Amino acid sequence: MILRPFLYAETACASYLFGCLTERKLAVVDPHEAMVEAYLDEAERAGAPIVAVLETHVQADHVSGLPALVEATGATAYLPSRAGVEFEHEELADGVELALGNTRARALATPGHAPAHHAYAVADRRRGTEDPWLVFSGDSLLIGDVGRPDLHVAGDAHNQARLLHASLRRLLDLPDYVVVYPSHYAGSVCGRGLSGNPVSSLGFERAYNPMLAFEDAEAFAEALLADTPPSPPEQARIVAANRSGRVGATA
Repeated sequence: MILRPFLYAETACASYLFGCLTERKLAVVDPHEAMVEAYLDEAERAGAPIVAVLETHVQADHVSGLPALVEATGATAYLPSRAGVEFEHEELADGVELALGNTRARALATPGHAPAHHAYAVADRRRGTEDPWLVFSGDSLLIGDVGRPDLHVAGDAHNQARLLHASLRRLLDLPDYVVVYPSHYAGSVCGRGLSGNPVSSLGFERAYNPMLAFEDAEAFAEALLADTPPSPPEQARIVAANRSGRVGATA
């Protein structure tokens, strides 16, 4: 399996190229508009095409590179069920597995940061197991923090926070050795106390992420909604662009 992270410092966004070189099937998770050429260049160096583009959710802090990447490659776009987008895509229901040769990505419904949100648990069958090796956690579990629940709802942040609590319990059912690759790191407005290290493990986060210490959903929600940072600049424009799926869309 190949895995290449891409970090975009301006908005502290992380995206990933991954997949199977044996059967030449690559995918990109949460692509950033500014990084499209970088994904294409890396796929060319690897000698395999990009056949899938996955979003963990509709982004609110940056314009997605999905439309441009699909246009350039002919890849299939995959989003969580009921994401509310206006472009052609395949919905991934909870538990559905996407096969990329020997690399398998299983959708895990993890609502809370957004009502329609997936994490993707990834296994590499060439390692001799169907068990996940890593998880792309999107904006649900971050490194040192969790995603804020107020960006994608109007007046329902408290209920979304309770949903996120349940989603995090689900991620914590994965083994401690699973590597966590989130979609943001320190500097992002999608959380409050993110680490500058963009990668961790479930075991380390279980032990040292303060937001994972709350057993009670109500206490978790109250703590998560305290001192909420400002919303991303131009959030409405960005969300509208990402829902439209038009290449170069700005509204």
